[in-house]
Amino acid sequence: MAMAFKMATTGMWVTEECKNSFMEMKWKKVHRYIVFKIDEGSKLVTVDKVGAAGEGYDDLAASLPEDDCRYAVFDFDFVTVDNCRKSKIFFIAWSVTPTP
Repeated sequence: MAMAFKMATTGMWVTEECKNSFMEMKWKKVHRYIVFKIDEGSKLVTVDKVGAAGEGYDDLAASLPEDDCRYAVFDFDFVTVDNCRKSKIFFIAWSVTPTP
């Protein structure tokens, strides 16, 4: 079993792959986004999908399932009004709304 880090308040564990993928996205810029899923049986947060650096928000949206919840982080690049390149990482909670 992969090494995991325990979340303090939820009883969930985060795998080493989650941590490593996030650090690669944050510092090395090799991923545009990471989608995480929770394995209810093992109480582990695992990596579901990783988007390459050339992918965009539409690719992230297309990778989210229509019938299940996910968490994701997205590295958004932008240029300020002062023509300075910046990057912000957004956390996204994806929850499906059931239709009546």
